[in-house]
Amino acid sequence: MDEEIKNIVSLFFDDAPTALREIDTSRGDADFRVTVLVDTASGGKYVVKLADNDFTFPEKIAGWQRTVEEYRKLGYYCPRIFRDRSGSFPVVGFHGHKCAAYVEEFAPYAPAEERFSEDFGENMELYRRYKADIWRMTARIAALHLDYTEYPSAFCLFETFCPSDKTDEVLENALAWKEYADTLPEAFRDQTDRIWRLWTDNRAKLEPVYKQLPTSVFQADLNASNILLDEEEHFVGIYDFNLCGREVFLNYLMRENSGVDGICEALKTASEVYRFSEGEKDTALMLYRCLKPLWYTRVKALKEAGDDRDAIRACLDETEHALTAPFDFAACMG
Repeated sequence: MDEEIKNIVSLFFDDAPTALREIDTSRGDADFRVTVLVDTASGGKYVVKLADNDFTFPEKIAGWQRTVEEYRKLGYYCPRIFRDRSGSFPVVGFHGHKCAAYVEEFAPYAPAEERFSEDFGENMELYRRYKADIWRMTARIAALHLDYTEYPSAFCLFETFCPSDKTDEVLENALAWKEYADTLPEAFRDQTDRIWRLWTDNRAKLEPVYKQLPTSVFQADLNASNILLDEEEHFVGIYDFNLCGREVFLNYLMRENSGVDGICEALKTASEVYRFSEGEKDTALMLYRCLKPLWYTRVKALKEAGDDRDAIRACLDETEHALTAPFDFAACMG
């Protein structure tokens, strides 16, 4: 049994571990993450989380812990997060890394990915069966307008999620679109310049009003690996809060839904338990035009078009349509 893990486990438990299973979930050298499943002598099962990256540190974990409890108060299951025996989230040495450490309950429910192979937003069967439950839950959290953390979620707009980020993800994708669009044949230059101007003008107008929109604190990672189902395949809750943070609800909702129809349906479901403000209604179209037209999927589609000029034009027309069509999101917001 790994002595480093045994020593870390001893910070949290008096109970001796009888079995440990280490799962490496790292995403490169700058994002080291390990999960350790722990069985103890008294029959307990826990999950030790270890992370060495620039968005996991004790103060932030304390915010995740608080958010878990807010979801639980509303009746949704989320594994509780525990501090060590001294009441802190320690930073420990592990495999040459300095890792922030915390412990979660071992969830008694299975993630939806065991039954559905794709993400929540992409798998139509998963989406059909659980979208209403998930968006009612999220809208109920939004209605609380939680405000106990300064840290944004990974969906943040006009700010960065962690120090290593140069821009928010939306701008990062838009810049990637612009870089590729500038390599297209000269025949497309007028349209790509017009698209870029429409996008940048809209973003500039959005920024001051966006910062006035209602926020709350969300789990901010709705995918099939984090959605929990009971044995009858009923939705019971979520886990994995490491992208959690303060967020504009309307941004979160639009980012977690891909198409206009999906966004409209999520807005209608949310409006059953959440009262959208007039500011949110007025800003919804502007926000959509910032988030969706130059998303990474648009870059991918352009690249896949290759040298096919008709396919390139179709991609650009679709992008321009997303920037100019008068979608009536406000009609779906109650």
